[in-house]
Amino acid sequence: MFTTTLWEYPSQHYTSDSGSMQGDKEYVGATPSWVIWQLLQRYTREGDLIVDPMCGSGTTIDVARDLERRALGYDLSPSRPDIFRADARKLPLEAAKADFVFVDPPYSTHVEYSDDPRCIGKLDAGGDDAGRAYYDAMEKVIAEIDRVLRPRRYMALYVSDSFKKRSGQRASQSFMPIGFELFDLLRNHFTPIDIIAVVRHNAKLERGNWHKAAEEGNFFLRGFNYLFIMKKEDATRGDDRE
Repeated sequence: MFTTTLWEYPSQHYTSDSGSMQGDKEYVGATPSWVIWQLLQRYTREGDLIVDPMCGSGTTIDVARDLERRALGYDLSPSRPDIFRADARKLPLEAAKADFVFVDPPYSTHVEYSDDPRCIGKLDAGGDDAGRAYYDAMEKVIAEIDRVLRPRRYMALYVSDSFKKRSGQRASQSFMPIGFELFDLLRNHFTPIDIIAVVRHNAKLERGNWHKAAEEGNFFLRGFNYLFIMKKEDATRGDDRE
């Protein structure tokens, strides 16, 4: 397991003992399976229930099963039969059932995740409302994670900041500090444990024209994602995993 707050991997996915893939490597916006593996090794035990309310291609489910954890995955647009259709703001799960929750939410409107009008990925974190609709929706997601997570257990949120291109202006990139905004929302419900910087290995970052545009537009390409690790505190003492 890694022991510093800078994580970098040689590949997005690992080779499991069975030779199977975690999630779908072709899925746009797929979470690096190594990130979930590290979290589950450190904060969970065999038999624990892992929940992912925005499960995408199912990476969390596959990593959990590799490590002999139970898993429930939800998504507005399920990509496979073992992912349940549900809105992350209202999960069909009883309170205080999850031993760990992982969520990799949309980073504003950069990826088309679903045609469902409820999709949070349709809400602009840099919109004319200053991103209020996006952050209000994410507050509801975080509150729902708080509801389903057991006391004295952990959750993690994986996210990146972003830029919004403004039309009609030169050097028209507006910075959206999505990570800081979501961290602030998380602190309303959980105790911060740590912040990890995960190096991004995005093929697009290798394109020379992207770097040229960043220089000419005076902005920076996103080189890392935040991984916020939080704990749900409770006055009732139980199985403390600190």
